[in-house]
Amino acid sequence: MPGSGLAFPLRIHDEAEPERQIVRSVFAVDRNAGTLTFAADIPEGCTAQLMRANFDSLAAGAGEAGRQARSALAENVAGDKLAILVSCTGRRRVMGQRTQDELDAVAAELGEDFVRIGFYSYGEIAPPAASGRCELHNQTMTVTVIAEAAA
Repeated sequence: MPGSGLAFPLRIHDEAEPERQIVRSVFAVDRNAGTLTFAADIPEGCTAQLMRANFDSLAAGAGEAGRQARSALAENVAGDKLAILVSCTGRRRVMGQRTQDELDAVAAELGEDFVRIGFYSYGEIAPPAASGRCELHNQTMTVTVIAEAAA
């Protein structure tokens, strides 16, 4: 597959459920058949919008994920804090050497008091804040934080 295909994922949304938005990456191109294969299903009846990767926006989005994760913690947290970062391999391929930018953005939002670990996946299952409905997403960065409440 041409590497440039990853820089143009599809945003899928349903007019009947406006809060439901998912991202799909191009996985393969069959020029003879004139088809594209995506990394996950695309629901019937939805609208697809071609997106374009932007390094600064991707890093800013990762930082926003870090900010949202940190703000979800209770005020009375004590002890060690852990952040688990999961980024899609498609996102990694798009960002190349600039993946450090998104890690730096998350670290800046979380602060120095978090131990961070992470890995790459072929997509993430997470609920967007608006819908709360867990779905498979491509080219995303998810941040999960774990901490203990103060006694």
